[in-house]
Amino acid sequence: MEQTLTQSKAGQHIVWLDVARLVAMFTVVCCHSADPFNFFPGTSPDIESIKFWGAAYGAVLRPCVPLFVMITGALLLPVRGEASVFYKKRIPRVFFPFIIWSLIYNFFPWITGLLGLNPEVILDFFPYSGEDVMRQSFAVSMGYIAQIPLNFSLLAVHMWYIYLLIGLYLYLPIFSAWVEKASERAKLWFLAAWGVTLLLPYYNEYVSEYLWGGCSWNAFGMLYYFAGFNGYLLLGHYLRNHDWSGRQLAFIGIPMFVAGYAVTFLGFCHMTSLPDFTDEMLELYFTYCSLNVVMMTVPVFVLCKRANIKSERVRRALANLTLCGFGVYMIHYFFTGPSVVLMRAIHIPIPLQIPCAAVVAFCVSWFLVAMAYRCFGKNTKWVLG
Repeated sequence: MEQTLTQSKAGQHIVWLDVARLVAMFTVVCCHSADPFNFFPGTSPDIESIKFWGAAYGAVLRPCVPLFVMITGALLLPVRGEASVFYKKRIPRVFFPFIIWSLIYNFFPWITGLLGLNPEVILDFFPYSGEDVMRQSFAVSMGYIAQIPLNFSLLAVHMWYIYLLIGLYLYLPIFSAWVEKASERAKLWFLAAWGVTLLLPYYNEYVSEYLWGGCSWNAFGMLYYFAGFNGYLLLGHYLRNHDWSGRQLAFIGIPMFVAGYAVTFLGFCHMTSLPDFTDEMLELYFTYCSLNVVMMTVPVFVLCKRANIKSERVRRALANLTLCGFGVYMIHYFFTGPSVVLMRAIHIPIPLQIPCAAVVAFCVSWFLVAMAYRCFGKNTKWVLG
């Protein structure tokens, strides 16, 4: 999540990157609004419809995180200046909000206990938080907090991305040295090798755990260094400098998206229909670094590039979201679950509950972060990025 203002070298605002960020931000909120559907507790006469729409929305929203990484690559590659300056500028604005909000999320169950709230309310906020949090115990919260240097907790699931983002920031100046000197052909060969690695999750699931030198004493196979989210960084950088015509978008982009969505949706439905699926099987077709998700993400990114926003009011709103985006990401997870509860309470039709809940959660989060910036100015960045 690139939280700084999107500027071109000439100092002009790059509006289409703001549009891409809006799409990425809303889809990630919408994706988390689908969690109460895909992890629905208990039984319901509408369970089939709930599961279907959870899968349908969950699948179509997979480009959310890849879009963030592509925006980062489009904006920051190649890195200018010294690596130490880059690290000093970027990492603190991510690290301090990450720590503060991780503490808040992990203390939440204990705070609900102090307020005398029913433990079940925790599941309304965090649908897959587990049984331990129902104890509303200070010790449980501290146990989660002690693990922050190692990994996120089930109360702050969306923080997984911040570990990734810090890692990408650490890697960017190193990767940038090659990107700056590489030819277009070399970049395409890198992306081709990365494309092969996008099939590895399915090879590992259906064929073998090991491939190309991988074994019990070696996890780093032949294409290991071409794998992962660094491919999205390069893809964002590459596509920033290459436009698609309307014909290409219609005859290549749309079929590409539809095919990727079909694999994602049908694969997820197949996995959830199995009697004893594991967490890894559940996430297999939702994996961000998979070919089907890339097929969905590329057309969305290219479509955002074609945005032509004339209204100055809309441009200012998009620029404000760029400023507030990281803060929205930090706090939105508090509002997605309750927004779904609200939609059910006011009897919104099931097919519309997820997008309606996402609109509420997104708008509330954006409003609160924007008000914080208006009230506290630049100091807000230390809490909300």
